[in-house]
Amino acid sequence: MANLFSLEIHFYLLLLLSFTEIITSESVPKEELVQSVNLPTMPYHKGPLLNGKISINLIWYGQFTPAQRAIVTDFITSIDKPSKVREDQPDVVTWWKKIQAYYKVAKKTYSLTLSLGTQINDEKYSLGKKLSDAQIKELAAKGAQSDAINVVLTSADVSVDKFCIWCGKHGFTAGNGTKSKYAYIWVGNPQTQCPGECAWPFYKGPYGPTTPAISPNKDKGMEGVIINLSTELAGTATNPFGDGFYHAPKEAPLEAGTACNSIFARGAHPGFPGDLLVEVNTGASYNAQGVNGRKYLLPAIANPKGDYCSTLV
Repeated sequence: MANLFSLEIHFYLLLLLSFTEIITSESVPKEELVQSVNLPTMPYHKGPLLNGKISINLIWYGQFTPAQRAIVTDFITSIDKPSKVREDQPDVVTWWKKIQAYYKVAKKTYSLTLSLGTQINDEKYSLGKKLSDAQIKELAAKGAQSDAINVVLTSADVSVDKFCIWCGKHGFTAGNGTKSKYAYIWVGNPQTQCPGECAWPFYKGPYGPTTPAISPNKDKGMEGVIINLSTELAGTATNPFGDGFYHAPKEAPLEAGTACNSIFARGAHPGFPGDLLVEVNTGASYNAQGVNGRKYLLPAIANPKGDYCSTLV
């Protein structure tokens, strides 16, 4: 889960102890820039990791513009489609490959393919504008319940239980079959509720004097959605059913994406996301290219051995 209160406090305490040692390793591709932050190891609890051909189904709850929807669908398409307009800059595919380190530690063959699945629109707020966790699961159940991740996206005017404590979460629930279960994710647009906590660095956050970054997709709230969706996707792949890779406690675990919370590039420190790439014409900040000329800001991924956070730039 992306918890930007307790996780950030935990992260900053670790950060203050030991931070900016840039390291290299024979096991780390040369293009990666990684940072040692005294991370805890990520124990493997012997459960399954996500594998096979998986559809990402989107349940849009509330009001989203076509432009907002395209930001998300282009991101999902970018996960398995190389999109390097500039060969000297990383893309979303490069970022996603970082989770393969977990499969190696678990001694499992990586055969995961993610693709955009069905999209369901609930523009009339069928369950109201204040949702409980049980209602999020109810919405997630509208998607396919096998070979799928069902993603519930709530618009900026929808309140979700513990939103702003959690910027997003993932979990699993029982499917239609007697023994079946499927993974789901919830992420909300934080634009009007807690932008500094859930869409930093595109809004001024609670830590540090950093000037907000400029959005590469011209929608700061949706940049937060992408950051938190990508974080939860990494957690879903490596800990889909609660017994994969995570650092205790199980109720609020550190996972592949959340363990490196608020690190986006080399040189990151409290209140500073790191030395991001900057678009010359607009001044927008990003670290990954996507399809259709998209640019995204994606979180660092924790190495499962706990020795570094792997960034794209």
